Amino acid sequence: MTSRLTPFRLRRLLQYLFTAICLLAGVRLYLFCAWAAGASETFVARPPVAEGFLPISAVMALKFYLFTGLFDPVHPAGLTILMTALLVSLLLRKGFCAFVCPVGLASDLLSALGRRLGFGGAGPHWLDLAARQLKFALLAACLYFFLSMPLMAMRGYLMGEHNIAADASMLRFFLSPSPTTLIVLGVLAVGTLLTRNIWCRWLCPYGALLGLAALTGPTGIRRKDATCTRCGRCERACPSGILIRRKTDVRVPECIGCAQCVGACPEEGALGVRAAGKAVSWRWLGFGTAGVVLSAWLLAEATGRWASALPLEMVKPIYGAIFRTF
Repeated sequence: MTSRLTPFRLRRLLQYLFTAICLLAGVRLYLFCAWAAGASETFVARPPVAEGFLPISAVMALKFYLFTGLFDPVHPAGLTILMTALLVSLLLRKGFCAFVCPVGLASDLLSALGRRLGFGGAGPHWLDLAARQLKFALLAACLYFFLSMPLMAMRGYLMGEHNIAADASMLRFFLSPSPTTLIVLGVLAVGTLLTRNIWCRWLCPYGALLGLAALTGPTGIRRKDATCTRCGRCERACPSGILIRRKTDVRVPECIGCAQCVGACPEEGALGVRAAGKAVSWRWLGFGTAGVVLSAWLLAEATGRWASALPLEMVKPIYGAIFRTF
């Protein structure tokens, strides 16, 4: 069993597992909204994991928590998930992007389809290098907005009706997309078919934040020049299109720590994972990420930082109003 487990298979296994959890959360959120709107008599508890799709609210809540010490009572799971993603990046590269994020799975599958159709390359190096900076520009703009926002204004937003039912609004975004949304998603889908993982590599500000956090961590991919034959298999396997043959330590923000390069390398010991200066198994990245996520969830449940503290009587009419617009 263990001999059949490869970095690619481990990554897909965890990606499908976490995506299934997200899809189940989406179904439960829909049922909760239907109950809140009176369209169903069956009560289904609102799933806190859906708050993972609210990065704007989570970043605001993180700033508010750091400056005031008050943990977000509206979407505590969203803040917990953001803090967990940052912790994973500090310890295990961008493991949240590699093994947890369902958008990453969708991007991977589209890219794989593109390669089967004869497309899906990383693009010219000069274009890739320039386009990678876009996600950092988007991140800088977002951080400037959040950091310059007064705490009282931020508190007003976090406790406002728009934020309270932000997960319902996100569900509506997926179930009833506007023509503009469909056009943007279509452009991204076609772009991903033609050029590998353009959202993750070029545009995702969340991934940019995690990539910067990963730069300070102890874990990375090491290439041994003496045993490397520069065959290029590692670069073809890398979902981020990193030029691994030009590096000794692969510690760029785009490295998600999936270890697919290690699995693709035909030379024993030419590529490996190192943590705190010591060689470790590539399994450490995937299983370690899953372990940190599971531990964070259990700790949040135990400390009351997972389920919202707002009473049902308060949130029911707000969610019901959103559901009626689906």
